[in-house]
Order: sequence, then structure tokens, then C-alpha cells
Amino acid sequence: MTDYIELNEALAAVTSDVPHLVANLANASALLYEHMEDLNWAGFYLEKEGKLVLGPFQGKVACVEIEWGKGVCGTAAEKDEVQLVPNVHEFAGHIACDSASNSEIVIPIHKDGKVFGVLDIDSPLFSRFDEQDKAGLSEFVKILEEALPTWQ
Repeated sequence: MTDYIELNEALAAVTSDVPHLVANLANASALLYEHMEDLNWAGFYLEKEGKLVLGPFQGKVACVEIEWGKGVCGTAAEKDEVQLVPNVHEFAGHIACDSASNSEIVIPIHKDGKVFGVLDIDSPLFSRFDEQDKAGLSEFVKILEEALPTWQ
């Protein structure tokens, strides 16, 4: 079980007074990969010209671009809502970047009132993510959102 208080405190500590977007997202993905069990991918896709483009991550090689509204990440971005998927093989239009992924959670990230990107986390286990993960990771994203305007 993930200690989200500890994880979110660590995120705030490593991103505090660091004005660099890529560095902060890289450290954020490393924290997720270190603190959460049973993951095979943790990272970010960032909005660029109407697509989601691969950002910093931990895990295997990933899809580079995802169309808005496609797959779990594109759906989260288009609907602007968390996607908690217990079995990705049952998600219509799932994009299989890693065939070992069986469950996924994706949380939209906002800047200036718009979806800036998404936090994407995959697991080889079915039903790996639950409401506690959704709440803890939503707080994780809120910490990122509050700091985004100061990052370059």
C-alpha cells in the first residue's frame, strides 16, 4: 500500500524552488516508480498541438504521440477526468504500448484552466489501482499543478 502522505511530501520537497519542467517531471516519475509497488510504467504525456506527447517517465519504451480522445490517456485528457481502468483489455480503444500492462490510472494535469497533460501509471496486475490511489495521485497532481506556473 502506498503512503501518499510520504509520497506527496517527497514530491513537494524535490520540486520546491526548482524552476525546470522536465527535471521536476522526471523526479516526479522516479518518485512514483520508487514508492508504488507493482508498476511497469509511470510518467507523463504533455499536450502539444492537440496531441499528447511523451514526457519524462520510468519504465519501458512508450508510445510517442497519443491522439486526443484515443486510448486511456487521450480519453482522460478529452473528458478532463480521471480514468481508473481495472482491465485495460476491456477498455474500448486501448493503446497497447506495453503488452504487459493490465491496469492503468490516468489523471489530467491542468495549467491556466486547460488540460496541460496527463499522469499515466500502468501495472502488470489487474485491478492494481483503487479509490485510495485515485485520491492520493490526484493530490500528487495538485502539487504539480500549483508549481507549474513557476517552471520553465
